[in-house]
Amino acid sequence: MTEPDPHRRRRAQGALETQVLAALNDARGPVTAGWVQEHLTAGLAYTTVMTVLARLLAKNAVTRRREGRSFVWVSASDGAGLAALKMHRVLDGEQDRRAVLARFITALPAGDEQVLRELLDQAGDEG
Repeated sequence: MTEPDPHRRRRAQGALETQVLAALNDARGPVTAGWVQEHLTAGLAYTTVMTVLARLLAKNAVTRRREGRSFVWVSASDGAGLAALKMHRVLDGEQDRRAVLARFITALPAGDEQVLRELLDQAGDEG
């Protein structure tokens, strides 16, 4: 039996999902799980890629459709949407969302803070 490598780092939560989504965004259309596996640098097993895709499907981050005997997959978001999904995941994992948001806002550079204010005003006008 082989011992686990103590120098091998555990991936950060969501890192595989981010890599899979990035591969899907680089694709020029719907792709198979095998295509995703080939285009990842992590050297993941096919079953791992399928598990990640299934989790992303449950989160509505990807869509799929049957093509022949397998599925083809498409990212449901662009780069900005993926970043927003990550931000939502971080917030969902915290007990005190208000504190996290307050820290986030106070750490923003002035230009970003102004953009955020404009977007919040715009969202308020639409709601």
